[in-house]
Amino acid sequence: MPEQIIEFVLEEALIIIPALWIIGYFLKHTPSVRDWIIPWVLLAVGIGTTLSMLGTTVANGVQGVLVTGVAVLAHQLLKQTKERS
Repeated sequence: MPEQIIEFVLEEALIIIPALWIIGYFLKHTPSVRDWIIPWVLLAVGIGTTLSMLGTTVANGVQGVLVTGVAVLAHQLLKQTKERS
């Protein structure tokens, strides 16, 4: 599934995915940050980063949503697979 989504992500935006993973990791280990807010923070960071890197267009905002979606989906796939084992 992530492979199909990632086809729509611009090459310039791919570097944001591991950055979002790292930010998510630190947020997860911050006691004052509740779990439900982490995807929202990652979405804001993803959109903001793509807009600043690629320019402020709607298409680049969509790239931010896509990179955030790939980061969160891939993390959840790994986490759920690991927990299942």
